[in-house]
Amino acid sequence: TMRGGKMVNDWRMAELHAREAPARVNELEEWGALFDRTKDGRISQRPFGGHRYARLAHVGDRTGLEMIKTLQNHGIHQGIEVYMECTVLDLVKDGERIAGALGYWRESGQFVMFRAKAVVLATGGIGKAYRITSNSWEGTGDGVGLAFRAGAELLDMEFVQFHPTGMVWPPSVRGLLVTEGVRGDGGVLRNNEGKRFMFNNIPPAYAAETADTEDEARRWLTDRHSARRPPELLTRDVVARAIRAEVRAGRGSPHGGVFLDVSTVLDAATIMKKLPSMHQQFMTLAELDITKQPMEVGPTCHYHMGGIRVDAESTRTNVPGLFAAGECAAGMHGANRLGGNSLTDLLVFGRRAGKYAAEYAKDRAQYPKVQEDQVAAIAKIANAPFDDGGTENPYQILQDLQQSMETLVGIVRTESDLKQSLEHLEKLNARAKKVRVEGNRQYNPGWHYALDLRNLLVVSEAVAQAALKRKESRGGHTREDHPDPSAELEKVNSVVRTKRGGMACEHVQRKPMPDELRKILDAKDGVVYRN
Repeated sequence: TMRGGKMVNDWRMAELHAREAPARVNELEEWGALFDRTKDGRISQRPFGGHRYARLAHVGDRTGLEMIKTLQNHGIHQGIEVYMECTVLDLVKDGERIAGALGYWRESGQFVMFRAKAVVLATGGIGKAYRITSNSWEGTGDGVGLAFRAGAELLDMEFVQFHPTGMVWPPSVRGLLVTEGVRGDGGVLRNNEGKRFMFNNIPPAYAAETADTEDEARRWLTDRHSARRPPELLTRDVVARAIRAEVRAGRGSPHGGVFLDVSTVLDAATIMKKLPSMHQQFMTLAELDITKQPMEVGPTCHYHMGGIRVDAESTRTNVPGLFAAGECAAGMHGANRLGGNSLTDLLVFGRRAGKYAAEYAKDRAQYPKVQEDQVAAIAKIANAPFDDGGTENPYQILQDLQQSMETLVGIVRTESDLKQSLEHLEKLNARAKKVRVEGNRQYNPGWHYALDLRNLLVVSEAVAQAALKRKESRGGHTREDHPDPSAELEKVNSVVRTKRGGMACEHVQRKPMPDELRKILDAKDGVVYRN
């Protein structure tokens, strides 16, 4: 915020308002509640699923949003140019080296060429490949698709995380995330019989650290030293599968989920203080007051542990000049990300990506050459949906893709389903080549969907291939026909590469775990973290 010619943060602005207008003191109090600062100055922390300790540093239930605002303000202050409403179509190469990217302005449809010595991909996940997802409309796997077509390797694409608590009603917001903070602050899951079903879904590996009675789970809210954490705070894959089982057994809520209730655990004032965004979200979108009523929630595609294969120290890919960070890059979270870890991932590896991409670019005096024939070929592909002869509707192809991924490559998978999905994807790829859109390139949503399909079909096939090859259950990947983890497959990563113009998946031996981490995993405290 600009005030008096100086940059000040929102907390400071509220203080200024409070001094200048006593009637606005409430604004300062609201910000104090949001930041939930402790009287002795300690960082406000809460537990998420799978956490042994309340280790998630947070800003109310808006942590990610506050980080975005802070980084955006800092970026503008540093003079960084931001090209809004611009989508990249493909990366351009000079031989084996990255030379830039060709994109288009969504408003005008005009193409734009970005020349670059180095490119950092930070495009997020693949959630829009699924019918129900917490991802925004932008989560179409663009970075993964761009990298794959440029020759980069993909890693562990089978590991897709389904967050257990997305909104299920009304249909217009189905899948919208309900933060894990609700359960971290004591929210409980019940089926339509009023039963806390998670007590019947505690895996043996987590039994030693999980409360097995409602009394102990209640005590945990005020005494986290002698009481074990509630089963609602088991890892996301465990909770998502349990909810799915309740719904399939006919014990779900009226709209196909289960009930998440915080109103019987916390008083209204505490809920408004700790979960202001969730209260507003349900009041605005579902006309439901979470201080008085339970929420209806169900699993939603949320996060992708797989992605572009990068070097951990530098975030570089196997394509010279190409780097990746965040959800589009793989390796940080293994088979199952714990809540809150993605924000730490962004801060640590985002900085590394910027640092090493800048060093790479600085070491090269000359810009790589942009091959005009490459640019023309990409533009031709992008314009193809306007050509006569196309018969397929991009919206229908997208719906068919999402439904196929939801039912055949979803929370629980089988060999027959995965083979069927690959057959379906082959047909969808053929249909996508015949896609047809009307009008022109000026802000044409149909054209945008047609272009999104290129990346969505790449990531969907990679997920299905890797899921078929990994014949075990591990973390976010559950095979009903192979329900147990395999000691041999624990030692490998799934790597997807281009092969004869197509896609091939193989298992490669992963590097041994560092000794200091192995000691933690092998600790004799009754806690097992392997997934």
